[in-house]
Amino acid sequence: MNIAVFCSGNGTNLQAIINAIKKGKLAADLALVVSDNSQAYALKRARRAKIKTVFIDPAQFRVKSDFEAKLTEYLMAERISLIVLAGFMRILSSEFVMKFRNKIINIHPALLPSFKGSHGIKDAFDYGVKVTGVTVHFVDEKMDHGPIILQQALKIEEGQTLEALEAKIHKIEHKLYPEAIRLFTEGKLEINGRKVKILS
Repeated sequence: MNIAVFCSGNGTNLQAIINAIKKGKLAADLALVVSDNSQAYALKRARRAKIKTVFIDPAQFRVKSDFEAKLTEYLMAERISLIVLAGFMRILSSEFVMKFRNKIINIHPALLPSFKGSHGIKDAFDYGVKVTGVTVHFVDEKMDHGPIILQQALKIEEGQTLEALEAKIHKIEHKLYPEAIRLFTEGKLEINGRKVKILS
């Protein structure tokens, strides 16, 4: 199965996926890494692993639909069956999501539906919750909203710093995301409304 990873930044989750494939824990062809940021370190990670990379500059397109049409061109050319969002700091349109319905997944550094948005770790930390975690979910037309595939909770320890919490969250992400991708590529996810059943 051909997968594409969309990144905007450092690409640590991308690296975790690359490592899982190299170790044989994930049987998928990482055919394409797409970024909207030419300076994203994720692109360097992909090139180092000899994965095809594409930088698409949103500023070159008059409207969002044109940007997404170019995205779609690349995805179709590589026969992509799964789109993995890994720190992609751009909200995809409803039209794009509908086109690839149940074929786009995202990872969020909090236990959805709590602490949506781009600062999930800090928001949970500042709120003072005792437990946070990581969520992998299908992408739908709303932000951080689609059916949940996997979640893992993490207890926030007394006196823990934000930096220490971030490190623990990222460690969970790097384990959970390749596992969710594996379940998808092996056809073990069955969606029924908001519920995702993991088949044995």
